Amino acid sequence: MTEQVHRGTACAVAPVTRKFQALHAALLSDFFLFEKFQGSCSKWTEKCTDGFLSVRFGSRGPMLYHLCAPLYILWIAMAQAAGQEDREKTTALKDLLSRIDLDELMKKDEPPFTFPKTLEEFEYAFNEYGQLRHVKTGEPFVFNAREDLHRWNQKRYEALGKIITQYVYELLEKKCNMTKAILPVDATEDEPTSFVYLSPDALSNPSKLLLLIQGNGVVRAGQWARRLIINQDLDSGTQIPFIRRAMEEGYGVMVLNPNENYLEVEKPAKSSPLPSSPEPPDEPAEKRERKDDKEGKKKREFYEKYRNPQKEMETERLLIRENGSSEEHVLYVWDHFVSKAAAKNVFIMAHSYGGLSFVELMNQREMQVKNRVCAVALTDSAHDIWLQETSKGTQDWMQQFCCNWVSSPEPLDTPVDPMLPDCPRVSAGTERHELTSWMSFNSIFRFFSEILEAKEDQEAEETSNTVTTRSSSLKNKHQDL
Repeated sequence: MTEQVHRGTACAVAPVTRKFQALHAALLSDFFLFEKFQGSCSKWTEKCTDGFLSVRFGSRGPMLYHLCAPLYILWIAMAQAAGQEDREKTTALKDLLSRIDLDELMKKDEPPFTFPKTLEEFEYAFNEYGQLRHVKTGEPFVFNAREDLHRWNQKRYEALGKIITQYVYELLEKKCNMTKAILPVDATEDEPTSFVYLSPDALSNPSKLLLLIQGNGVVRAGQWARRLIINQDLDSGTQIPFIRRAMEEGYGVMVLNPNENYLEVEKPAKSSPLPSSPEPPDEPAEKRERKDDKEGKKKREFYEKYRNPQKEMETERLLIRENGSSEEHVLYVWDHFVSKAAAKNVFIMAHSYGGLSFVELMNQREMQVKNRVCAVALTDSAHDIWLQETSKGTQDWMQQFCCNWVSSPEPLDTPVDPMLPDCPRVSAGTERHELTSWMSFNSIFRFFSEILEAKEDQEAEETSNTVTTRSSSLKNKHQDL
């Protein structure tokens, strides 16, 4: 009892602003402790403050409560009397804390975003199996090169990805003997351009032409999935195995580039506004507005240090004419290349969003596609015949000449229930979306061959029937004569 009374007396004598806050914290701590042990404390008898103090301090609890309560009330009154200035400081502090993101603040300690420009400088190379390995350790690529620096690691990964893109372009040109065709075909020197890759006989092959269309994202011509190229191998992540197989079987090949839609350039600096004429002294409200603008500018500059500490270049995108989206690109390539190609039978393979772009092509050029395209292989296609409002004729055609290999735990080529009445769906033999093209590799070429063989048999039968009918007609005329 003596100890507790002495403690209360000391609070009354000591400086109020320190002791009362400590006392308030102690009372709150005791109250929360009371709530925590409310269900299990055997000494607790009443659900009230006096009962709580009896539990905490025995018979001396009520006395301590009567000693502390006035002091607590006095502290609250003094806090309320602290004035408008303290409240304004508190508000300003809350505003500052709400604006500063700790993740952004940590960017100040990031290493510079300067990365190697070649695989050799990265100290990585592709081995004989097409796997990316460190030249010294032989280990696969490690994303978390520096712990707790996710943004820096991501920037490093993106820098490597750009090198991979150029590496795949070199493979297309040197290993597959393909050449670039610039888009738009009538581009001027000062406008942004894109390109596709063509095999030597892409436009002249009289029999078969294969179009390869990847999904959306960072992948460019010749790639299915950058992640697979970096973490698995070139065969699974690039279109090169499809290109070589197609060439061996007598196809001309076009490699589309549906994600090369824009040229990224540095954003021009914003010009500062012209100084306004001095305001007359009888307009204090506008002067206050100018003062607020000036203070706001200082705040923005202060926060900018945290938002963009490394002064990353701000860029804008200049869209490529008539190729500003995947859908536009596929339509443009059809109109300017495929429609002019000599091939009698056109085959299309499209992955993910590429399937959506193909369906949009059918919506725009339905009769041309039906007359020229022999078969379409889709892998985990993102198309939707309802949202894309495809015609009944298109749906019926897709049911007959398309097949979609989807991610599934079922074995390869196992039929999967169709979600929409468009085209048959079969398992790709994998549950990984990005692997569906590679896992379906052999099945896709077998599908193309079967469709082409059925078409040629039908044409031969029709030709035979035509010849038989003509022969019978000539015989009848001869008999009449």
